[in-house]
Amino acid sequence: MLFGKLLPREGNFFEMFNQHADRIVDAAHAFSQLVANYNDPHLREKYNDDVDNAERAADRVTHDVTTLLHKTFITPLDREHIHSLINTMDDVADLIQDSAETMALYDIRQMTDEITRLTELCVRCCERVRDVVKMLGRIADASVVEAARKTCEEIDRLEGDADRVLRAAMSKLFREEPDVREVIKLKAIYELLETITDRCEDVANLVEGIVLENS
Repeated sequence: MLFGKLLPREGNFFEMFNQHADRIVDAAHAFSQLVANYNDPHLREKYNDDVDNAERAADRVTHDVTTLLHKTFITPLDREHIHSLINTMDDVADLIQDSAETMALYDIRQMTDEITRLTELCVRCCERVRDVVKMLGRIADASVVEAARKTCEEIDRLEGDADRVLRAAMSKLFREEPDVREVIKLKAIYELLETITDRCEDVANLVEGIVLENS
């Protein structure tokens, strides 16, 4: 009996998931501002720094979750679910940072309508990820389960929209851009941005599985 009382129990995993989801949204909003103000070098640098800061903060949360997972005997969710969820969420933050870094590395000179549209979809996906992650601590409530399911469906629709934007962007790029270097650079950016929505969908799929298993 005494041994059971001394074992570390549960841990504040849900709160850490929420913190990480907030950092993802911070990174997405900063990246959106970077795109919107790309022609201003000062603002570009500022928002690029904001993306980096949000990604580093997300990394710290991921590290804290992993550390706590190793110290906690009884967890509120399956251990594999916790591990997969926090690492997939971290992939989202990493990809946002990768997108900002790739723009600088490739010396992208101006934003295209397709980058703007994909960025908008990324922001919406990240916001919905935050919303659905914040529901995890309340999945004993049937109304929360239904809300989580609908939010996951919305993320899936947004990912589908991003996929269609990507296909149209690629078609336009190969038909209209005569500079091969620009084709290579923009293709990489488009694909990175679409992959952000893919990872958001992966998070939604994990959450949906957790909800179904625990509700």
